[in-house]
Amino acid sequence: MTRSPPRAVLWDVGNVIVRWDPRALYAKIFKEPADLDRFLSHVCTLDWHVEHDRGVSFADNAAPLIARFPEHAAEIRAWDERFEEMLSGPIPETVSVIEALAARETPQFALTNMPQSKWPIVQAKSPAHFGHFRDAVVSGDEGVIKPHRRIYEIVLERTGLAAHDLLFIDDSAANIVAAAEMGFHTHHFTDPAALREAVASHGLL
Repeated sequence: MTRSPPRAVLWDVGNVIVRWDPRALYAKIFKEPADLDRFLSHVCTLDWHVEHDRGVSFADNAAPLIARFPEHAAEIRAWDERFEEMLSGPIPETVSVIEALAARETPQFALTNMPQSKWPIVQAKSPAHFGHFRDAVVSGDEGVIKPHRRIYEIVLERTGLAAHDLLFIDDSAANIVAAAEMGFHTHHFTDPAALREAVASHGLL
């Protein structure tokens, strides 16, 4: 049986709307590329950072890491103190589609794995475009991250929509698979240039 087309869009944020890369910060701190690679693969790893997305405070998450790597205490604290330097602005192709959807009065929402304290900083990178969103589910507020089923259920509760009403756009394959299994329409964001056509193929543009 053919599913009904979506009537709203659910956006991931990091590296879909706004570029985020810890290397943008730590390339300023470490002069040698090998030292940069070693730090991000053995000290401040993405597995460590994901605890911030779950709602653990930066202070609580940093303390045991600093105890293990006291020589990198300043660099570890920089993850929190200089977080904004990991952000390099909005992705033009995405914000163009957000504007086009807004012009059609298509409901738009966000679902992001992000520390709650950093959400305002991210929004400030593209306030006009985030202003088109009717709601945003931020993992740091909810204590659960994508691709856990519960965070998608929270989206449905908050939006009042069914999964098949939403087109979910995310750059993580695991997050896309989890959403698709729940009945969301999905687009795996890998090429900004392909975004507009993908959204249009769902009848939204």
